[in-house]
Amino acid sequence: MAEKVLGVILAGGLATRMGGGDKGLLEVGGQSLLSHVIERLSPQVAGLALNANGDAARFAELDLPVIADSIEGFAGPLAGVLAGLDWAAAQGADAIVTAAADTPFFPTDLVARLIEASDGQTYPLVLATTPRTGEELKSGGRSKVNRHPTFGLWPVALRDDLRAALTDGLRKVVLWTDQHGGREALFEAEPFDPFFNVNTPEDLHRAEGLLP
Repeated sequence: MAEKVLGVILAGGLATRMGGGDKGLLEVGGQSLLSHVIERLSPQVAGLALNANGDAARFAELDLPVIADSIEGFAGPLAGVLAGLDWAAAQGADAIVTAAADTPFFPTDLVARLIEASDGQTYPLVLATTPRTGEELKSGGRSKVNRHPTFGLWPVALRDDLRAALTDGLRKVVLWTDQHGGREALFEAEPFDPFFNVNTPEDLHRAEGLLP
C-alpha cells in the first residue's frame, strides 16, 4: 500500500500567536520550517503537495503543487485533509498522510508506522499519538495519550463523507475519525515530543536548540 500513499503538508493555519503570516516560512537552522518538513516527509511518500490558501506564488521556490481548501472560511485542518484527498484521488492514490508545516522533528518512520497500525482496516484511518506526561495527566482528562490530529493516515474512499461532514459544520478532527473507527499509532516522546510544533517566538527559539 505504501506506493499508493501521497503526502500533504498542512499549512493553512492562521498563525495568530506568531502575529499572522506563514509560520512554515520562518527559518530554523538556516532553512524554513517547511523545508525541514519536506525533507522528512518526501522520502516516505510517493508524491507531495502543500495545502495552503491565498496566493500560491509565495511558495514557488518549494516546487510543490499547492492545493487550497474547497470549504469556504477557516474550517480547520479537516478542510486541508479534504483538499489533500481530492488531490490524491486525481492522482489515483488510495490514501494520504498529512503533516503540519510547523513541526520540523516528526518521525522519519511516520508513514510506515501509520500504515502498520491500519492493518485490517477497511478504510485506513490512523492518527499519531504520544504518551501524556505526568503533569498532563495530573491536569485532568482520562486519556493517557496526546492525539496529533494534523498527523494522520486518511483514506481517499471517505472523502465525500468528510465533505458532507464539513458542510454540516463538523470541525473537530477526532469526532470524525472516531465515527469511522479511526485508530492510533503510538510514538515515543523522549527525549522530546517529536510532534512539537512552533506556535510562538519562544517555540522557534526552542526549535533552534533541538536541531542536531
